[in-house]
Amino acid sequence: MIHYDKKTFEQLYKSNYRQMYRFAYSLLAKDVGQRSQDLCQEDARDAVSQVFTQLWHRKPPLEEDTVTGYLMAAVKNHCLNILRTHRQNAAIEAELQAEQHMQQEQERQELLEELERVIDQHLTEQDKRILALHYDEDMTYTETAQTLGISPSTVNKHITHSLSKIRSIFKTAQL
Repeated sequence: MIHYDKKTFEQLYKSNYRQMYRFAYSLLAKDVGQRSQDLCQEDARDAVSQVFTQLWHRKPPLEEDTVTGYLMAAVKNHCLNILRTHRQNAAIEAELQAEQHMQQEQERQELLEELERVIDQHLTEQDKRILALHYDEDMTYTETAQTLGISPSTVNKHITHSLSKIRSIFKTAQL
């Protein structure tokens, strides 16, 4: 039977730490995913420290020939708990990112709908045609001017005026 005095505990620590750490690291490194090697090392050190802390506080009745097996099983269980927690956190993070992406996409769609409404209600037909050719059809100012039979400077004036008007309407709406 193990006696949990300071000297015996220190001897257990010194004789088992390296083996426990290597075992913990090998378990944790298999499931690195996006975690770095540094995090695996830190988790492995934490797992071993937690096992020794629990051993000291609980002082389970152990035979000397079963201590190493007990410590290795405890490290394994602690590492499995760490991995489970990491997986749960990763799943929650992925869910939050997906939700955030959906929300951003919805906001983007609402903004586009509002932009279309502003264009339809506040711009002239000529402004709409010029914007459509330039932005929707990816035409240059010169190509847009040729298509509509106007000068490139007129295209520039219409686009500048239209964008200024749209910005003004959006600024007013945000107040």
